[in-house]
Amino acid sequence: MAITVEEVRTLARSLPRTEEALVRDRVKFRVRGIVYLAFSRDETVMGFAFPKEERAALVAAEPQKFLMPEPADERFNWAQVRTDAVDAAEMRELVVEAWRMVVPKKVAAEYLGASGAS
Repeated sequence: MAITVEEVRTLARSLPRTEEALVRDRVKFRVRGIVYLAFSRDETVMGFAFPKEERAALVAAEPQKFLMPEPADERFNWAQVRTDAVDAAEMRELVVEAWRMVVPKKVAAEYLGASGAS
């Protein structure tokens, strides 16, 4: 059930305008410098763009799966998930939704329309 950086990389690289970066030994995916995914150094936790107004409810609903961001990241639209607690389908949903938060609406609409995703 655990996801890997390689699985996420394959999906993220298919998303328009995404670039991958290695920052302080951490794999990150971003659009025009705005990070929407980042892995912990040991790759056991994936941070992702998520509305900060909704993250407390997300974590409260499934605390064994989701984590609040590090204190330094609490001001951002950010949440975290344990990579061993999420499957490929849920990973895809988290990644695509995080990406949608950082690209222009038109780019997301074109991609989602072309891919048949919702």
